Amino acid sequence: MSQDMIELLVKALWETTYMVAVSSAIAALLGIPLGVVLITTDKGHIMQNLPLNRILGAIVNAARSTPFIILMVAIIPLTRLLVGTSIGTDAAIVPLSIAAIPFVGRLVETSLKEVEYGVIEAAQAMGATPWQIIVKVLIPEALPSIVLGLTIMVISLIGYSAMAGAIGGGGLGDLAIRYGYQRFRVDIMLATVVILIAQVQIVQSVGDYASRRLNKK
Repeated sequence: MSQDMIELLVKALWETTYMVAVSSAIAALLGIPLGVVLITTDKGHIMQNLPLNRILGAIVNAARSTPFIILMVAIIPLTRLLVGTSIGTDAAIVPLSIAAIPFVGRLVETSLKEVEYGVIEAAQAMGATPWQIIVKVLIPEALPSIVLGLTIMVISLIGYSAMAGAIGGGGLGDLAIRYGYQRFRVDIMLATVVILIAQVQIVQSVGDYASRRLNKK
């Protein structure tokens, strides 16, 4: 493999890492509160609000059921409005984030459901407010599971970022399509696949380690 191709691979790896890191941060920032609202407004929970819960649940389900490639094309006007272009790594961050937020919301909701309600009732008996229960009971108790959920989200975004290359999103997917597939360069295709597998392995290992360290049981 030539020096130019190696430089292209390094550049593509950086673009993929950048896209995934930024969209993961945005998804966690908005998805975790979404998951908290979904669980706490459910029937019988600390801030029961069934109309809000049903509306949010319907929106989350609709967003999650939309194939990513369709979502990318459908929100091109929004992407242009936010970043000024629909092509490149910055543009790809918009659909990646929008796809990941409801995914994180459901993962966090599932993690919080694992917290025994008796712990919540004990906190309520001691006079804790809903906010205190969320911050000091729910999230700390579910944190190892939340970390594993975020790990799954990051790995999914690595796969989505490769798909973003189909519409000029940059990164390893774009490199595989333009230089590997269209120019019949099997070595480029293999190199991108190996790098993506390595990324997934690293993310999974870090996530597993962090979850074990946070688990107090």
